[in-house]
Amino acid sequence: MHGIRLERKNNENTADGYYLGGRSLGAITIAGSLLLTNLSAEQIVGLNGQSFSEGILVMAWETLAAIAMVITAVWFLPKYMKKGITTIPEFIEGRFDENTKAILSVLFLIAFGIVLLPTILYAGSKAFITMFELPATLGVSETAAYWICVWSIGLIGVIYAIYGGLKAVAISDLVNAIGLLIGGLLIPYFGLIMISEDNSVMGGLSKLWVENQDKFNVTGDVTSSIPVGTIFTGMMIAQMYYWGTNQSILQRVFGAKSLAEGQKGMMLAAFVKFMIPVIVVLPGIIAYNMFGSELTDADAAYPELVRRVLPSGLLGFFAAVLFGAILSSFNSLLNSSATLFGFDLYKKFFNREATELQTVKAGKRFGLGLAVISMSIAPFIRYAPDGLFSYIQQGLGSLSVPILAVVLIGILTKKVPAIGAKIVLVGGVLMYLISLLGLGPNMVESAIAEAEANGITDAAQLAIIKAEAYPHFLHIMGILFVVNIIIMLVVGAIKPKTDEYVPQVTDVIDTTPWKYATIIGILIILLVLSTYLIF
Repeated sequence: MHGIRLERKNNENTADGYYLGGRSLGAITIAGSLLLTNLSAEQIVGLNGQSFSEGILVMAWETLAAIAMVITAVWFLPKYMKKGITTIPEFIEGRFDENTKAILSVLFLIAFGIVLLPTILYAGSKAFITMFELPATLGVSETAAYWICVWSIGLIGVIYAIYGGLKAVAISDLVNAIGLLIGGLLIPYFGLIMISEDNSVMGGLSKLWVENQDKFNVTGDVTSSIPVGTIFTGMMIAQMYYWGTNQSILQRVFGAKSLAEGQKGMMLAAFVKFMIPVIVVLPGIIAYNMFGSELTDADAAYPELVRRVLPSGLLGFFAAVLFGAILSSFNSLLNSSATLFGFDLYKKFFNREATELQTVKAGKRFGLGLAVISMSIAPFIRYAPDGLFSYIQQGLGSLSVPILAVVLIGILTKKVPAIGAKIVLVGGVLMYLISLLGLGPNMVESAIAEAEANGITDAAQLAIIKAEAYPHFLHIMGILFVVNIIIMLVVGAIKPKTDEYVPQVTDVIDTTPWKYATIIGILIILLVLSTYLIF
């Protein structure tokens, strides 16, 4: 509510006011908003679920993100913000054409509506259902409890996001970020004390290290969710897409009062992100030590740990903080969806003469519709075969590869034409889906059938055969990224743009870079690399 009151001082009927908070956000507010947009229930619940199953190797999703954030702050942001853009598709329009922008906007909206918004609602619902044993409390089935939670969270989020604007979301994000960091640190603190023999954090860490050595190996084998080689292929592509081209993330930075403030905010968030595994990875390992095979649903590990270790007085506090984090991520994505539709689609396909007020209203109506779709999808994610976090990453893979390729080529070259970008945006998604849903499952099924026909029944052997039958989805992302880049360069060589692209420089904000950006970025990268050397 504090965010909404402050928002009233800002004119939300203008595009800059509603979508970018009047370009008035400072570094600390940006950092808090970035962290809360990213760090929500789906991240905390999903990643701790993976660490429960596989250990510390899944921290790569967090620590490598810090490297991607540094690269974005130092290299991508100056190129974006000097143009004074509101959306990434707006940048693509300037480099390619209006239709390319429209295709990109549609891809972003598909990602938001089918993958990101539903997973936020599902993960939040799972947390509350497990923490408070809601089916028994409410006297309903588990399925009914999911529908009740999803729609309750979603409707509250809709009211806040659609009628608040970016500044309300960003300011509330900052408040929630502080609460979530405090609450998130309490879980491993109490968990370590509970498992220790001397009621100390160090005693708990020592016990974890001694009893769960296999959980502290950062190099995953071929059957793990992150085989070590994927760090150098699809993993960094996924990270660069998310932090360097994702509209819901960059919109926080585009609202900065200056380029320097945007860079400072992203660097501060990168430094905190480096330490986030304490919140999103360590609790999963603690949960494994506490109740191991007793728990059959890995995604329930974190909320079950919260229920067991937090004193009753703090359980309510953490639930409130987690609820705020869920709303923050949900709201941020809805605001970005309204931005994309209003700016990039409504004025092109529905009303070219629309005023800013009409555009904002159209974006709000679209955001409401997308929220209803996401609330209808969310309860079914519980049936995803490989767990919550895998659903998120595999779902986003279809979009991250072509989008990052188009943005990168758009920045690095001036002669690749719009047709090259369009081929990749459509063809890249289709190639990934064919690989993930067609070729991959068929080859795995054939390999397993052949192995069983040869008398191989051992589960460990079959797991290795399954993993080796077809490349890991992160490797597929790496391969397709190279293919997409080659396609665009070949099209550019055969049919180059006749008019050379000349970037325009804005005078809307101060675009002077932060003079310490590079040195601070190098220090953060060294911290990340040192973590891998330690383990």
